[in-house]
Amino acid sequence: MTTSKKNVRTCNKGHKYYKSSDCPTCPICEQERKPNDGFLSLLGAPARRALENNGISTLQQLSNFSESEILQFHGMGPSSIPKLRASLQTKGLSFKK
Repeated sequence: MTTSKKNVRTCNKGHKYYKSSDCPTCPICEQERKPNDGFLSLLGAPARRALENNGISTLQQLSNFSESEILQFHGMGPSSIPKLRASLQTKGLSFKK
């Protein structure tokens, strides 16, 4: 098994963190940005960013997409779909058919 070498980086806010990939996202900034409540708070950072980057910040906006469309977003994985489906159901909504 090989291990990736992690490089120390500093974000624009001055946080120091280690990354082995080319991903520029600072994990400290992401944790600070994470909502305390709402459906976006149930998701991991990549899935949350995937929705935000596609203009989805409310359940009403989410209901305009099908599950397969959501899964096409970069960063969205299949484990997020049940969480999103449950959140939609609490408001009487569902994914587009």
